Amino acid sequence: MSIKQLLVLSGKGGTGKTTVSSSFVKLSKTPVFADCDVDAPNMHLVLHDVGDPTLTPFEGLSISHINQDKCKHCGLCYDNCRFNAIERTPIDSANKKEKTQYTYEVSEFGCEGCSVCQLVCPAEAITMTPSLTGDLKLYKKDNIVFSTAQLRMGSGASGKLVSGVKSQLKEATDKMNLPAETVAIIDGSPGIGCPVIASLSGVDMVLIVTEPSVSGISDMERILQIAQKFGTKTAVCINKFDTNKVKSANIETYCQNKGIPLVGNIPFDTQAGKAINMGKTVVDLDCSAANAIKKVYKNTLTILKSC
Repeated sequence: MSIKQLLVLSGKGGTGKTTVSSSFVKLSKTPVFADCDVDAPNMHLVLHDVGDPTLTPFEGLSISHINQDKCKHCGLCYDNCRFNAIERTPIDSANKKEKTQYTYEVSEFGCEGCSVCQLVCPAEAITMTPSLTGDLKLYKKDNIVFSTAQLRMGSGASGKLVSGVKSQLKEATDKMNLPAETVAIIDGSPGIGCPVIASLSGVDMVLIVTEPSVSGISDMERILQIAQKFGTKTAVCINKFDTNKVKSANIETYCQNKGIPLVGNIPFDTQAGKAINMGKTVVDLDCSAANAIKKVYKNTLTILKSC
C-alpha cells in the first residue's frame, strides 16, 4: 500500500480507541479504513453507510481429526493432550471383565492445533485439517473501501485473521489509484498480544489512546515497547483525562521522559455515548469531546506527514 497508514491502538478495551479512530475517518474523509478488532468489530455501527459486505471464509488454525476406522483406541492422544481437547466415550462390551475401551474424538473448540496427538498416534489415525476460523468482510461503495472481519465463536489464530483484514484492504486499495496524501485509518486490536503485533506490521504511525488508570498506563507502556521494536513512530492521547488528573499527569511525565509526543487530552463527555447510541461519530456532534478529538487529529496528522 503506497499511501500512509495510521493505526489506532489502546492496549486494553474500553479506552475509546474506536471512538477516536471512527472520528478520524470522518474528519479525514478517507476512502480507505479498516477495523482489526476481529473478536468484536464495531466500527460499522457508526460508519454504516458503506454498503453490504462481501464475505470470504477464512481458514486459519488447523485442528486434529481422528479417523475412527484407523483408531486402535490406545488412548495416547488423550493422555498427551495438554489442552484436554480429546473427548473419550466408553465402548459398551458384553464381557464386563474386559478392560474398558474408549472411542476418542477431538473437541473443535478445545483443540489448539499443536499436533502432539498426531505425533504420538501409532496408527497414523490423526490428521491436521484446516478449520474455518472467521469471515473476512470487505465493504465497497462509491469508491470507499472498508475492510474488517469476524472471528468465529471459540476460534483462535485471530492474528492471522487481522493480517487477512490488512491484506484485503491493500489489494483493494492498490486498484484505486489514490492520491499520495491519502491516509488509511486502521482501528487496531485491543490488548497487547498477537493480533496487536499483526495490526502493527507495516504501518507508518501508531496513535495510542490511553486512559488515566493503573491498567491503562501499564498497557500503554507495553504497547509502546512493542511499537518501538517495530521502529514505528508513536504518539499518545489521553481519553477521559479529567476523570483522574493525577494519573493523567503521570502519563504526561512519562511521555516527556521518553520523548513520546502527547497529541492531546480528551475530556469525559456524556455526549460521546449519546453519539454512539445514535449511530454517529463523536465529531458529528458539537461537544467538548469532539473539539478535543479534532485537535488530536490535527496534531497526529502533522506527525504522520513527517514520517
